[in-house]
Amino acid sequence: QVQLVESGGGLVQAGGSLRLSCAASGRTSSNYAMGWFRQAPGKEREFVAATRWIDDRTYYADFVKGRFTISRDNAKNTVYLRMNSLKPEDTAVYYCAATQRWPIMGYAARAAYDYWGQGTQVTVSS
Repeated sequence: QVQLVESGGGLVQAGGSLRLSCAASGRTSSNYAMGWFRQAPGKEREFVAATRWIDDRTYYADFVKGRFTISRDNAKNTVYLRMNSLKPEDTAVYYCAATQRWPIMGYAARAAYDYWGQGTQVTVSS
């Protein structure tokens, strides 16, 4: 089992920045990749970014390319999501996710991830 705890959400003005953190504990040595998803009110949960634990490969949704950066600290078993140039449409609950297997359905597929955090609210005011 893997436990994921997100932090770093909050209220920010449009154009501002936030950094989310996701601390993993438990059987983290088996993690293959970790990712961030988000869910706005009335919408489905959508992929934001992912990183493979074994190398530096990263994956992004088109709508965050150039604004968001995913990174990790292997020693701390922590994944970060740096969000710049935030827009009101980025308002959502952001979830951290982890998978311990190669995601045959792709890194953007929710079903590819075995473990989820409780989420952290990000609100961007206009």
